[in-house]
Amino acid sequence: MNHSKKYSSDCGLNKVQKMVGGKWKLSLLWYISEETRRFGEIKRVFPDITQSMLTKQLRELESDGLLHREIYKEVPPRVEYSLTKLGQQFVPILHSMSEWGECNLE
Repeated sequence: MNHSKKYSSDCGLNKVQKMVGGKWKLSLLWYISEETRRFGEIKRVFPDITQSMLTKQLRELESDGLLHREIYKEVPPRVEYSLTKLGQQFVPILHSMSEWGECNLE
């Protein structure tokens, strides 16, 4: 495996940053990684995010293949979010980042 530290705009790190970059994405992935979550439940846990920004961040995570959005044809409509297989593969990285933050950021 090549671990060259030369910069490249298409390197793996830049690809990951494009997928999870954003103020809310890591926290959303962390929260949804515990279990399938409904939109309203997510909104209550993250009161500082506007509904439009929450929708945007969730749609981007879905578009990048990290989240699955299930829409139930009910009245009122019910929408649930869960991690895809790709999103589940990212969970150990989230755990490592969380542990590093707990140990180093006080």
